[in-house]
Amino acid sequence: MRTLNPAWVEAVQAWGNACPYFQLQSMRLMKVSWGRARYEIELGPKHTQPFGLVHGGVLSTIADAAGFWGVFSQVEDGVAMTTVELKLNFVAPAKAEGKLIAEGRSIKLGRNLGLGEAHVTTGNGRLVAHATTTVMKVSHLVVAGGGELPPKFLD
Repeated sequence: MRTLNPAWVEAVQAWGNACPYFQLQSMRLMKVSWGRARYEIELGPKHTQPFGLVHGGVLSTIADAAGFWGVFSQVEDGVAMTTVELKLNFVAPAKAEGKLIAEGRSIKLGRNLGLGEAHVTTGNGRLVAHATTTVMKVSHLVVAGGGELPPKFLD
């Protein structure tokens, strides 16, 4: 296990949380560590479908992001990733109140692909979705906005 640079963690949280789509969803990257990530969404009326429950797309978004960052935390410095597959099981409805929390983790990182998973719960710990996500290393993507991130690892 490698040690993530705290400056990198702080920079990717700021960079990720500035993403316009995540801001639209009121979604924040709360924690990144080796093979793990945590996202939270402050729920409100904008997250609902016509029956007043949280829309499945919101659950998909937070699950994909948490699973992605769990794997991405382990990939070598200077390499980007993108999701190539997402499988999501909705296990219970969620009301649009309080928070949604997605805990992501890396299951396996290979030479070109990684497999992650995410558990999505309500603020009181009720499981509402489970996802697996496959991510692929991509060498030609760069940090949007032209900024550079600090080195990813301390060792």
